[in-house]
Amino acid sequence: MSRSKLVIIGNGMAGVKCVEEIIALEPDTYEIVIYGNEPRPNYNRIMLSKVLQGEHSLQDIIINDWTWYAEHHIRLCTGETVHRIDTRGKYIETESGIKETYDVLILATGSSPFIPPIPGIDKERVMSFRTIDDCSRMSDYSKAYRKAAVIGGGLLGLEAARGLLHLGMEAVVVHNAPYIMNRQLDQKAAAMLQQELEGQGMSFLLAKNTQKITGRSQAQGLLFTDGSKLEAQVVIVAVGIRPNVDLARRSGIATNRAIMVDDYMRTSIPDIYAVGECAEHRGISYGLVAPLYEQGKVLARTLCGKETTEYKGSIPYSQLKVSGVDVFSAGEISGEGMQTAIQHLDGIRGTYKKVLMQAGKVRGAILFGDTAEGTALLGLVQRGADVAELAPREGAPDPAEVAAAALPAQETVCACNNVTKAAIMKAIQEQDLETTDQVKEQTKASGSCGGCRPMVAALLKHTHNLKKSGGGAVATPDKPASLPVCSCTELGHAELKEMLDDIVVMIGLPDISLILKKLGWGSELGCAVCRPVIHYYLQVSNRSINDREIMNTEYRIVKRNGNQAELSRDVEIEAHSQVQVRWDDHIPLSFYARDAGSLAAQLRMRWIGAAMPSSVNIGVAPGPGSLVSALVQDIGLLASPAGWEIYAGGHAEHPVKEGGLLGVAETEWQAAMLATACLQWYRQTAWYDEPLWAWTERLGFMSIRETLLDDQLQKELAATLQADI
Repeated sequence: MSRSKLVIIGNGMAGVKCVEEIIALEPDTYEIVIYGNEPRPNYNRIMLSKVLQGEHSLQDIIINDWTWYAEHHIRLCTGETVHRIDTRGKYIETESGIKETYDVLILATGSSPFIPPIPGIDKERVMSFRTIDDCSRMSDYSKAYRKAAVIGGGLLGLEAARGLLHLGMEAVVVHNAPYIMNRQLDQKAAAMLQQELEGQGMSFLLAKNTQKITGRSQAQGLLFTDGSKLEAQVVIVAVGIRPNVDLARRSGIATNRAIMVDDYMRTSIPDIYAVGECAEHRGISYGLVAPLYEQGKVLARTLCGKETTEYKGSIPYSQLKVSGVDVFSAGEISGEGMQTAIQHLDGIRGTYKKVLMQAGKVRGAILFGDTAEGTALLGLVQRGADVAELAPREGAPDPAEVAAAALPAQETVCACNNVTKAAIMKAIQEQDLETTDQVKEQTKASGSCGGCRPMVAALLKHTHNLKKSGGGAVATPDKPASLPVCSCTELGHAELKEMLDDIVVMIGLPDISLILKKLGWGSELGCAVCRPVIHYYLQVSNRSINDREIMNTEYRIVKRNGNQAELSRDVEIEAHSQVQVRWDDHIPLSFYARDAGSLAAQLRMRWIGAAMPSSVNIGVAPGPGSLVSALVQDIGLLASPAGWEIYAGGHAEHPVKEGGLLGVAETEWQAAMLATACLQWYRQTAWYDEPLWAWTERLGFMSIRETLLDDQLQKELAATLQADI
């Protein structure tokens, strides 16, 4: 059977990441051809500054070498610039005359350095910093010249200046704003970074606007609008990027600042998609790697015919190492109505933390010097968490380790390489890893930009401390790893759940503070991590206790005596209660197609208002031709000749996992009964925040299946669910 031809214009990080995802999902669906204008395979552009600084060679930053393309039967055409797309004839043409037909086309043309219209910008020894070739040119210049100026005080400009210092040149950074990295940092963090960089030999001219680059045919210096001058034999321009849209615009594809795409990365022309820095989604084009990878995943699933959540945009964040200094920035750091929720400066350690809020919600964060909390803070920013979740935890150990412990197991730590906390801790446990470099080698976490290295180090410390204290950090074949629920306790979920049951049975304590005291909790009030966990376990324990104290208790930060922050009981805890039931009214051409809407309505009525350990997705499909894929849902119901097939434990996100067959039911009522029993068994035996697919892996699918196929138990579980609701 012939395969569709997928052509990608652009051999950069976003386009090739999409190809990697397609290969992981459906390796035999497409014949893949990639065109790149550089004469080399895919490399990590984020690491160019490390090459310039002598920390890495070109080979070190290659993401996919020549053999990878060959192994996956990908035809890579390097050194070729595509200048024309015939959208009607469905072919592309390169400047050298090569024509290539396509069935599906992905534009991953990336961006180019923005070159401001400064007189003299076209002189010799004036250049940008974007490619490996730029690194080579800068290295060559350093052998003959000594004085360099970098126009632009953002991240790229600072990294270029640091590289020039390494090459033995004098580097002066010229920036038109009053402080460096003004889009990511506030004035205090920027001043701390500037002081550190000045200690490394860098110089700065701030609030300066360049009027022209002096010299006849070669750069000799800069003339500023205030009349002052700067001598410079080499000028690096690093003031931003511009999406490469000329090819798309010439081809009749809708563009604005970049190529306009919808939530599935589709352009205005059928069968043509765009991803990465060249794409504009809901008016925004992103220049950071994490959003580009998120786009690539959505596009890959779309092209492979897999069900996927639409791309809704990303919260911009940077977790980077700027010239050896750890810096983190996320969300909005300025704007109308923005207030400071937390601000802490440690002059001795050289660390700074600032969290911003708007209308009581976490909107932005800045960390300098110690960025271990970055991932946890990013999560708060992404979901617009209440500022109550910023409350300090009593008796907390090292803040970095606290942040590592509080991070959910499936949270992504390394956005560049899509490595989760669970994957890192598993590698540390199973392979006895001792250093962050060993973790990087085994998992790739912190192997790209290096921004997540502090969190990796914190996870390493956290895992080792758990092991020393007997906290169950190391898994054995008969006993999986059990991590503490939060920093308030050493109890894992299993121990906590068991002790709560015992306490309520024996004593019947109605007061949450007394329960916490009985449990030996480290904090009288608990914390934002453990409170919803305890609330949930008490709620589903089916004990007749008065949990109003728990349900109506939450905590917010209030200001007293100036900057002193205290806890105040105030608003209601919200446990997980999201049960999404999706169905497809499309009736496939099959004699056994059934009414998915009726079954979906039954399921909704049974499960409305039920508290869940984690959000649950249910898909109901009237036949194999349905638009809803039952196999990659938490619970999936698929019409079959025998009635309904019921699946559980599927997962639609990366890594994709198909659910297992729980059983077959003849009627809609029986199908709903089995699905309901599975859900209630999950509610009673899962840990809080444990996805249903992870629960099936922990308990073992066959064990769950054998339990649920008991007709009497099915009825009891269904009845328990209704009583709970």
